[in-house]
Amino acid sequence: MEIYEVGGAVRDRLLGRPVSDRDWVVVGATPQDMLDRGFQPVGKDFPVFLHPQSHEEYALARTERKTAPGYHGFSIHAAPDVTLEQDLSRRDLTINAMAQDARGQLIDPHGGQRDLAARCLRHVSPAFAEDPVRILRLARFAARFHDFSVAPETLVLMRSMVDAGEVDALVAERVWQELSRGLMEARPSRMIEVLRECGALARLAPELDRLFGVPQPELHHPEIDTGLHLLLVLDQCARLDTPLAVRYACLCHDLGKGTTPPAEWPRHIAHEVRSERLSRALSQRWRVPNEARELAELVAREHTHVHQSAGFSPEARLRLLDRCDAWRRPERFEQLLQACECDARGRTGLETRPYPQRERLSADLQCLQALDQGAISAQAIARGLQGPAIGKAIQQARLDVLKTLG
Repeated sequence: MEIYEVGGAVRDRLLGRPVSDRDWVVVGATPQDMLDRGFQPVGKDFPVFLHPQSHEEYALARTERKTAPGYHGFSIHAAPDVTLEQDLSRRDLTINAMAQDARGQLIDPHGGQRDLAARCLRHVSPAFAEDPVRILRLARFAARFHDFSVAPETLVLMRSMVDAGEVDALVAERVWQELSRGLMEARPSRMIEVLRECGALARLAPELDRLFGVPQPELHHPEIDTGLHLLLVLDQCARLDTPLAVRYACLCHDLGKGTTPPAEWPRHIAHEVRSERLSRALSQRWRVPNEARELAELVAREHTHVHQSAGFSPEARLRLLDRCDAWRRPERFEQLLQACECDARGRTGLETRPYPQRERLSADLQCLQALDQGAISAQAIARGLQGPAIGKAIQQARLDVLKTLG
């Protein structure tokens, strides 16, 4: 039995990046050998085991054979005679197909170290085309290693996979798993760029793909192109270290602009309503978790109102807070403001401009939350008010506070 460290840990160590998760490949062993040594089996599809002390994953060396379209169409072969080189050859990218033995010697049969130096994402073999998830993984790696380019031959292979319909066979849960991880990388815009360049974006999210080439008013959007604006907004999300729900909401915030008739360009009247509807449809298709789905719909509907709130009257600010359910969902309201700040800064030349709307509305909500609603209700009841009239008294108290704030 021989054990090798493989994959991302080897890659990141060579790049001088922190190593968080380590994976291992075991050559020359059977499942019973692993059980006899106290390893715990995990999963049903692959021969993977957890180390009894470190709980790191140890996988038996294996090969794969394509048997049907899509992600699940594989036959797995794991046996003591499978070599390390055979196991590495089934991996997606050369930079992920390296191993290190117990003595620290690097095993690199596919030139991964060379491609690290060249800052290149390159597929290991034609077997890359057998698994459409690899398109998503490569796009995600492009968002992480944003100074890496995609090898021309790899891009050609990805396009052929899209043309063959492989991307259409992806299950929603796997699409969301990969895309959500890509959104949390250092340059999420690169993921969208790569997916668009190979044609996968048009198949996975035509709502996003059709934003490119759609103009916006130059007065508010010096970058003009709606798709370019989207990329800038996503990168602002990373710069401001926003959570996943905010990044997904920013991904969806302008979807309605892609359905504006060309005769109405560059204006996009009522695009917010269309954006909310398209966001809901995209979330359902990808089975997006409720927190991200709900925030995306809220941001799509309200982001222009938040931008305009600097000129709102106290009455209009109160209506905005009501529509956003800020009283019961203050954390979500703060995430709405984060998304709006990313949207405002995601514009060429305006990346560092102040966004006072966020501070103003956040301060409004904090002051209103400090109101003693119980005391207001008690006073209203003492005046003989009941039911909806008590609610109106609370609203009037809120409005009075906003009027004092200006």
